[in-house]
Amino acid sequence: MTVSQVSGDGGTIAYEVHGTGPLVVLSHGMGENRAAFRHLVPLLVAAGYRVAAVDVRGHGDSSPRWPTYAPAAVGSDLLAVVRTLGGGPATLVGSSSSGAAVVFAAAEDPALVGGIVQVSPFVKVPGPNPLMRAAQAAVLRSPRLFGLFHRTLFPCGRPADDSAYRREMVAKLRGRMAAVRGVVAPVEPHWTARAREVRQPVLILMGTKDPDFPDPGAEARAARRQFAVAEARMIADSGHYPHADQPDATAADLVEFLRATARA
Repeated sequence: MTVSQVSGDGGTIAYEVHGTGPLVVLSHGMGENRAAFRHLVPLLVAAGYRVAAVDVRGHGDSSPRWPTYAPAAVGSDLLAVVRTLGGGPATLVGSSSSGAAVVFAAAEDPALVGGIVQVSPFVKVPGPNPLMRAAQAAVLRSPRLFGLFHRTLFPCGRPADDSAYRREMVAKLRGRMAAVRGVVAPVEPHWTARAREVRQPVLILMGTKDPDFPDPGAEARAARRQFAVAEARMIADSGHYPHADQPDATAADLVEFLRATARA
């Protein structure tokens, strides 16, 4: 495994590349790192794609401290990776909090982005009650508590190597919880304000049992409606991370989208 770095506005972004073919860039959610896609990457490579898995700023092997973690800045980092790898158009896949970043990237530089995929995106900023806000604040300040929370996002079963991945994830979060809080902090404009500027093909993927949403299907449809043209697909028996708990089904939907985008 070769880890590469690209400079950003205050640090460096780590990423690793596998395979050959059209470029697909994967960006994980809060608290995770590029290994979140460890089961998806080989499937996309086998399907004929060049896949870059990125460590979001402040996470994994990227620099630990940044002036901002706003989704627009994360989107700019993804574009920097695309430029470093020869330019686009690339397909950007954003999981959870990174679902916002890929929208900003597509709107910022359409020439570099051929399509975007939002995996488990948040359409509305959650408004928890005071008890939930206190619990959330504790989780977002403790790597150990975040690890326990992360485990709850797999209601339908976890990958066989999930425990090992989570131990490594928690270890990498030490001294980096400001970044975890940063990528989910409310910021304006919200990604939904930029979604209508996106003219590239859009796919929304959502697990049918995603515990982050009272009605995952309704959330997926709400995300789809933000764009001029988009498609929403549900991954059966999947939680918040379908690329981890249902990688085969996720890869199948992604590859179908990628091939349709190439023909368009």
